[in-house]
Amino acid sequence: MPISMYQASVPVFAHGLSVLSHLLQQGEAHARDTGADPATLVEARLAPDMLTLAGQVQRASDTSKLAIERLSGLPAPRMEDNEKTFAELYARIDKTIGYIKSVTEAQLTGTESKTIELKLRDFNPTFTGSSYLFTFALPNFYFHTTTAYDILRHKGVKIGKRDYLRLMN
Repeated sequence: MPISMYQASVPVFAHGLSVLSHLLQQGEAHARDTGADPATLVEARLAPDMLTLAGQVQRASDTSKLAIERLSGLPAPRMEDNEKTFAELYARIDKTIGYIKSVTEAQLTGTESKTIELKLRDFNPTFTGSSYLFTFALPNFYFHTTTAYDILRHKGVKIGKRDYLRLMN
């Protein structure tokens, strides 16, 4: 049986966001255990021209919910991108997961060939639903979740591949 657009998106994004929440929990615990100001982690970045940890979470959230919105046609919740604390980032992730999980398999059936047109600053690509999901949305989502992981690692948080993959013993 071929993989469906639902299988390739909803559980994948929900799992990735759950992983992101776990990584943030590890970062928050690190700040608490070391006496560091949690805000310094939330505002940390790898390079001056890159987004902060909060920005990476916001983009992962946006990428996943907007992918589902574009494919299903169901409006995603709008968010202000003003999170400054771990609690606010967890709430954003939870809200995003709630929206994503509210979309049913039937609502994504047949979206493989749907035309998806993006209106970005100086880049306006057109995709089929499947090419959008597999060559744009998923890679972009993983870019931001990986960068969030990298920021936390760079700041000394003791996380590893098992945390990123969310493998359990």
